[in-house]
Amino acid sequence: MKNIVEDFLVVGAGFAGSVMAESLAAAGYRVLVIDKRDHLAGNAFDELDANGVMIHRYGPHIFHASDQRIVDYLSRFTDWRSYEHRVLAQVAGQLLPIPINRTTINRLYGLDLDEAGIKAFYERVREPRDPIRTSEDLVLNTVGRDLYEKFFRGYTKKQWGVEPSELSAGVAARIPARTNTDDRYFTDSFQAMPKNGYSLMFKRMLDNPNIRVELGVDFLQWRKANRVGHVVYSGPIDAYFDYCFGLLPYRSIRFEHEFIADCRQYQLVGTVNYPNDYDFTRITEFKHLTGQIHSGTSLVKEYPLAAGDPYYPVPRPESEVLYKQYRVLAEAEKNVTFVGRLAQYRYFNMDQVVGEALKAADNLLGKDGGE
Repeated sequence: MKNIVEDFLVVGAGFAGSVMAESLAAAGYRVLVIDKRDHLAGNAFDELDANGVMIHRYGPHIFHASDQRIVDYLSRFTDWRSYEHRVLAQVAGQLLPIPINRTTINRLYGLDLDEAGIKAFYERVREPRDPIRTSEDLVLNTVGRDLYEKFFRGYTKKQWGVEPSELSAGVAARIPARTNTDDRYFTDSFQAMPKNGYSLMFKRMLDNPNIRVELGVDFLQWRKANRVGHVVYSGPIDAYFDYCFGLLPYRSIRFEHEFIADCRQYQLVGTVNYPNDYDFTRITEFKHLTGQIHSGTSLVKEYPLAAGDPYYPVPRPESEVLYKQYRVLAEAEKNVTFVGRLAQYRYFNMDQVVGEALKAADNLLGKDGGE
């Protein structure tokens, strides 16, 4: 077995691994970063397609955060383009705002309700559920049966491969119902996109003489022949332990990219959801996100899959039970830090992954709360 000269091995060059690597290198440690893909930035990787349009290879990544520490940290490696994401859903022959808001209700039902009227409408149509255990419980308890069927049930079945009644309530909690006309998908205090793309931001993050990067390297094979002092692991936790308790359930996605020539704008907003039509869940048009000027436009359709690269941990009680078995092993593993969506089996947003990585780096460096 070969000893590696670096102090830390970081597995994965996405948000979790790159933030950890940068933080450790800035503290003076030598870090080796490996990733089985041939590029940095993990699922946030962006690039110019064959037609010169900036796209996100693995689907849209919209940055939003309310923790100023996270914003300040990433701002060291990128300038920003202000962008507030908006989503429409094709429902009942109309394109309606999602999350559901006052405009959605009034246009869908031909009403003219003010905020108080919308609040009363929700109260009238909701189906009280107590306790609230599942996503179905949460949505029915909030907006009732018709809106559940029109906006949530079909999308959820496509996205997760199961009924909302089989998913934890936290899935639906990510999409609130509003009484006002706020049509932004997110309400965080900071909403922006890296001005020159995620890939360049990651390149700058890892541009440190204490960091060495090797791409196209599979850690599960690499570890058989190499040894390093401390490992920061951001891959699937079940894979690390050779699936000894079985495979953790994930949902994958097939991304179908398309370029349309001589089309400056294909759709009104960045993303349009299709909860009840087609096999795909949504279409994203990247020029809304990037602000790029181009005579053509590039889109991506997302087709959820049961098998493939792991993107979304499936939030069900049995998944959590299985994960906890792996977490016990992880907590007992010496000289290994598990961090990130796959290693912690959590449906984190990008800002949350950065926060987890900064916290983990602080712990390794002996800092008190990151001060």
